[in-house]
Amino acid sequence: MQLYKSQPLKVYNSLSGTKELFEPINEGHVGMYVCGPTVYSNVHLGNCRTFMSFDMIFRYLRHLGYKVRYVRNITDAGHLEDDAGEGEDKIAKKARLEQIEPMEVVQRYTVDFHEILQKFNFLPPSIEPTATGHIIEQIEIIKDILEKGFAYETNGSVYFDVQKFNTTYEYGKLSGRKLEDMIANTRELTAQDEKRNPQDFALWKKAEPQHIMRWPSPWGDGFPGWHLECTAMSTKYLGETFDIHGGGMDLKFPHHECEIAQAEASNGHAPVKYWLHANMLTLNGRKMAKSTGNNILPNEIFTGENSILSKAFSPSVVRFFMMQAHYTSILDLSDEALLASEKGFIRLMEAIETLEKLKGSTSQQAEADFEVTAWRQKCYDAMNDDFNTPVLIAHLFEAVKQINLLKEGKRSISEEDRALLQQLMHVFVFDVLGLEKKNNGSSGMDKLADVVQLLIQLRNEARSNRDFETSDKIRDQLAEIGIQLKDGKEGTSFTVL
Repeated sequence: MQLYKSQPLKVYNSLSGTKELFEPINEGHVGMYVCGPTVYSNVHLGNCRTFMSFDMIFRYLRHLGYKVRYVRNITDAGHLEDDAGEGEDKIAKKARLEQIEPMEVVQRYTVDFHEILQKFNFLPPSIEPTATGHIIEQIEIIKDILEKGFAYETNGSVYFDVQKFNTTYEYGKLSGRKLEDMIANTRELTAQDEKRNPQDFALWKKAEPQHIMRWPSPWGDGFPGWHLECTAMSTKYLGETFDIHGGGMDLKFPHHECEIAQAEASNGHAPVKYWLHANMLTLNGRKMAKSTGNNILPNEIFTGENSILSKAFSPSVVRFFMMQAHYTSILDLSDEALLASEKGFIRLMEAIETLEKLKGSTSQQAEADFEVTAWRQKCYDAMNDDFNTPVLIAHLFEAVKQINLLKEGKRSISEEDRALLQQLMHVFVFDVLGLEKKNNGSSGMDKLADVVQLLIQLRNEARSNRDFETSDKIRDQLAEIGIQLKDGKEGTSFTVL
């Protein structure tokens, strides 16, 4: 279809705290980096929401005609338990507890990550680099930062000197924190600490004898700091300055703040033009956490094997639920919310199927009944306003209402507009939102339709046999669970209310 733009795309830049006109560094091309998972456990549903938000953004940018290089990394080493760069490596700890090799942990949970994202119908990124595959690049960046005086070596470890950096640049500008406030609210270092200041973070950590994951470096055997990994991989594949850096809101500080500092210390300028952050997902109004039991994994939703939800929900329904909130808003998952989303999803899919079967009118009033071009403008206006999927979905349901009126003969539409509407519904529902027509789970649209059609057939047989008691019972009991039958000239159809 011919691309239609109603207004320029604007995005909310976390760095400036405002919506800004989106103008890529290189016209027609977009470089986007998103912090991927640390593969030491099954992928968290909250992480899935973040990755889903950027999958939607990736899809829409491509729809607008941009050539997008989307880089999403795999952290397979160096992510310590403490974000400040202390404690045990999360992957190494898991390997120790399970008495397996760290790379067995990495392989198991990388496979799980890909399987879950595939169920959610994610597009693969352009490049998916791993931290362990870029050790050389990380060592070279450390050398550069040391040479420029913004880092120091202590006992085989290398630390970034935040106070020295702050004399030339501004540490904390992304998160809005002031270094002096951080210093005032931090306990003093003990005699055993290697760092000069509590705010300093590790670029390279010396590996203790028991540490399995280690690499040779000019400072001795060790492993890279978590923050450094993303700086190395993003700049290698997208350049010293690129368009979009994305991730969860929880990564803004210290992870993304440290990425900015490392890149500026090394290259002398800001690494990213637009910082985009997705907000958190809560469960029944509370933060999700394994320790409290207020936690659910994606597969537990798909199978229904959990004590939190009343039934299983398909990946398409969960994706639709997540798209109903703006990516920068906190979203609360609950049984009631998923049940409502499932009904909405089925209504949307039914309307698309109905539209495909309808025939347009040749009457002169057809175009006035439903202005498809005006509706199209509203859809693009929503997406061009910082990817506002909830407003887009509201417009999609305006179309659903019109489609149902067309089906009932209460509205008319020209064949040209009907074809355009069908094309646009496919673009926004499937290409941009990433929903799948087949509701691929135990509550699938196809399975529901098959069951209802069987009941319709049994009802028709009862009516033919003048067994009106059974016929009415089938109709009434379906109505009680929100499925309305409608008898017409071409047979009986159903609608999910």
